Amino acid sequence: MKQGNKLFFWALTSALSGFIFGFDTIVISGAEQKIQSIWALSSFWHGLAMSAALWGTVLGSLIGGWPTEKFGRRKTLLWIGALYLVGGIGAAIAPNATIFMLARFIGGVGIGISTVASPLYISEISPAARRGHLAGLFQFNIVFGILVAFASNYVLGKYLDPEIAWRWMLGVLAFPALIYAVLCFALPESPRWLITHAGKRKEGMDVFRLINPEMSEAELVKLADSVELSVGDRSVASKFFTMRLRIPIMLAFLVAFFNQLSGINAVLYFAPRIFEWTGLGEKAALLQSVGIGVTNLAFTYVGLYLIDKLGRRTLLYIGSFGYIISLGLCAWAFSTKTYAIVPFCIFSFIAAHAIGQGTVIWVLISEIFPNRNRAAGQTLGSFTHWFFAASLTLVFPKMAEIFPPAVIFGFFCFMMVLQLIWVKTMVPETKGVALEDMQKKLGVL
Repeated sequence: MKQGNKLFFWALTSALSGFIFGFDTIVISGAEQKIQSIWALSSFWHGLAMSAALWGTVLGSLIGGWPTEKFGRRKTLLWIGALYLVGGIGAAIAPNATIFMLARFIGGVGIGISTVASPLYISEISPAARRGHLAGLFQFNIVFGILVAFASNYVLGKYLDPEIAWRWMLGVLAFPALIYAVLCFALPESPRWLITHAGKRKEGMDVFRLINPEMSEAELVKLADSVELSVGDRSVASKFFTMRLRIPIMLAFLVAFFNQLSGINAVLYFAPRIFEWTGLGEKAALLQSVGIGVTNLAFTYVGLYLIDKLGRRTLLYIGSFGYIISLGLCAWAFSTKTYAIVPFCIFSFIAAHAIGQGTVIWVLISEIFPNRNRAAGQTLGSFTHWFFAASLTLVFPKMAEIFPPAVIFGFFCFMMVLQLIWVKTMVPETKGVALEDMQKKLGVL
């Protein structure tokens, strides 16, 4: 296998955790109304059942930095597959709502850890010129998993008895989880983790040699030296919540915060229900949801193509304008009962998310922190993302009872106006900057 292909294979294998993440988080959208009816769940318990996996991701993202730092990126990625497997099978065979929520929570823990370990691993094995594209594979696999989940839900919902279809929707997760875990055995450890955390400079240089075969021995030594120097005084560098890291901390928190306050998870999780608000039948709503998956995948590919050409900041600009227009039109359509344009508005919203925030978030978080603090920084960004994702999913059924759709989409539109202001005033461009040089760019000395 050629070296460029090896690097792509390693990045893709790590990013496959994103496929399972996307599949697992969205597959429940086709089963959510059946789950509410068979266990007679109130709006609160329904919201809790729907958000159980997301609360697992909150915990997983909070603790994900610990195994990623202590045991290494590779071993952590392996264990993620096991958590996915247990969560998927457990939810499919759950005899009651309690077991169902527990299984979903376990799978969610795996998702949360994956959003720390996978983007971090990819960013650390990638050359600066290809880092955006390769790290973006994680998001691409998320949306590919979402598309497969929507398509799987549609097929299973159409051809199986509704009493068992929802269990199959959740249970098929076991197959990709097993494949992913096996492929992880072929991954090398992150060279930056080997040098900065394990104290294995020689092994780290061996991996760098595999990643950068065009580099001379002197260049490899210089690269390893820069990785070691980027750690600096370990007693100082290990401290996270300091003024020294205020800029990357603020960036990681706000990119994750705005990602979720766009309403993306509410749309993805409750897509069939939102389409039913416009008068579509249940099966037609499921089919429209497949359209969301196709749109998401297509525009994520566009985002991946552009991220190392136009840069992270430019994509956030494009996405922000797309959010504001699509969400504003959606609010207007519901308020005037112009339901015919709602599917177009939703697809436009998904396209804006995919090309902007969706492509950028995991790349940006994974590259703005110093080597010593990268896992903690990824943990902060992932935790923020999943805390607001879980909170929004928990309260959305109640929001849908209290507020008309126009108000809900209007609120999301307003939050995206705030995001546009944030991008304009605070977000730097990180395109093409080596990880060890990022500290100077962001004033982290």
